[in-house]
Amino acid sequence: MFFKSFFDENLAQMSYMVGCQRTGEALVVDPARDITPYLETAKKEGFNITATTETHIHADFVSGARELSKRVNAKLYLSDEGDEGWKYKYLDEVDHELVKDGDTFYVGNVKMDVLHTPGHTPESISFVLTDVGGGSDVPMGIFTGDFVFVGDIGRPDLLEKAAGAEGTAQSGAKDMFQALKKFKELPDHLQLWPGHGAGSACGKSLGAVPQSTVGYEKINNWALQMEDESQFVSELIEGQPEPPKYFAMMKKLNKQGPDYLEEKELEKLTVADLKKYKSKEHFIVDTRSAKAFSEGHIPGTINIPFNKSFANWAGWLIGYDQDIILIANEYDVDEIKLALQSIGLDRIVGKVEAKDLAQQSGLETYESVTPEELKEKYKDHDDYVVVDVRNQSEWDEGHMEDANHIMLGTLPDRTDEIPEGKTPVVHCKSGARSAIATSVLQAKGYKDVLNLKGGFDAWAKKDYPIKTS
Repeated sequence: MFFKSFFDENLAQMSYMVGCQRTGEALVVDPARDITPYLETAKKEGFNITATTETHIHADFVSGARELSKRVNAKLYLSDEGDEGWKYKYLDEVDHELVKDGDTFYVGNVKMDVLHTPGHTPESISFVLTDVGGGSDVPMGIFTGDFVFVGDIGRPDLLEKAAGAEGTAQSGAKDMFQALKKFKELPDHLQLWPGHGAGSACGKSLGAVPQSTVGYEKINNWALQMEDESQFVSELIEGQPEPPKYFAMMKKLNKQGPDYLEEKELEKLTVADLKKYKSKEHFIVDTRSAKAFSEGHIPGTINIPFNKSFANWAGWLIGYDQDIILIANEYDVDEIKLALQSIGLDRIVGKVEAKDLAQQSGLETYESVTPEELKEKYKDHDDYVVVDVRNQSEWDEGHMEDANHIMLGTLPDRTDEIPEGKTPVVHCKSGARSAIATSVLQAKGYKDVLNLKGGFDAWAKKDYPIKTS
C-alpha cells in the first residue's frame, strides 16, 4: 500500500492519497482545490487516481473533489447521511456513489469502511482503512476529517454562527457526544489521520502534530475524558473562535459544486491605473509586509500581508461580489492566486508590481507607538481611543480598561462604533492583526490611525493595568 499526506499551511488543511501498489489505483481523501500535488504524485509513483472522497461538506476551503473527478474521471464517494439540507447538488455530472454508516468500498485492495460521525456537521463521515492487499484483515487507521483532531474535536457551532442555522450548536454537540462513544470503541492501535492541524478555525485547541493514534487520543484528548453529556456540550461550545466570514460561502459552494478552475493571465496595471478601480466593486489588496505598507501605500488600499494567515483574513475582508486587484511581488503572484482560489475568491483581475510603488509620490503612511507612549501620552487623552481587534476569547482573558473591542474581521462593518473626532490607537496580541486593521481604518477615512508596537503582549509585559471580563 502507498500512503502520502499533503498539508496546506495557509488553511492548516490535511488531505491524503492512498494507493494500491498491486493494481495501480489510488484514492484521494479530502482533496484541496489545487489538485496539482495529487496529479504530480500519482504520475511520479505510477498510479491512476480512480477515486476520491471527502468526509463532509467543507466550510473552510473549496473542495477539489469535483475538479479532480472531472480531470481524471475518478469516482466520487460522498456522504448520504444528514437530512435534505446536506445533500450534494452536482452529482448528475460525475460518476459517484453515496455511502452511509456501515458501507464499504475498495480502491484496488485497500478497503474503506464508512462510519457516520456527526457533530461537526450532520453528514460527517469517517473512513477506516484496511490494507487487505498487504494480507491483513486488521484495520490500520481512520480518516476523521473534522470529527477528531490531535488533541481536540470538531466544533459544532459553525452552522449556527456562520450559516445562521439556529439551535444547531447544541444539537451538534449532543451528536458529537454520541459519535465519540463510537470512536472510543475503535482499537487503540489505529492511526488517526485528521482533516486539520494547528491554525485551523475548525476547532479551538488543535495540536500541531500531524497525526496520532486512537489510543493516544483516548488518553490525552480532553473531549474523550468527559462522561457527562451536559458538561461536555457546555465545554465544547464555550470559547470557540469566531468563524471566518467566508465559511458560509464555502458551505454553499461545496454543496452546489464549485466552479472549475480556469487559467487566465492577470492584467498588468500601473499605479496610475488604480484610480479607475477605487469603488465598492473592487478590492485592492496590498500583500506587502506591514512595515513596507506603513512606510508608504496607495490611499484606500487594504494591507493583508502574504503569509500563513493571508487566506483567512482575505476571506474575512474581501467580498465575493468584488473584483480583486493585487499589489504584490511578482514572484508571489501565483501563490497568492492559489491562496485566494482555495477559498473561492476567483475574481482576481489585475496586478501591480510592488516595486512600482517605490517611485511614487503622495503615498500614505501610518505610525506606531510603544506601550510607554500609549500609557503616558495617548491613553487618557480625550483625542484618542483604543481599539482592540483581538478575538472574543482573548478579550475575555484580559484587556485594557476603556478600550473598544471590535474583532478585526468585523471591523469594516463596525467603524461607526469608533467615536467621531478621535484618533484610533489599534492593537491586537502582537501587532500583526492591528496592522491590517490600521489599513482598514485608513481606507475608511481615519487618516491618523496609530498601531501599538508589540500589541497587547507588550502592554502586559510592562505590568500596565489589565481588566478581565
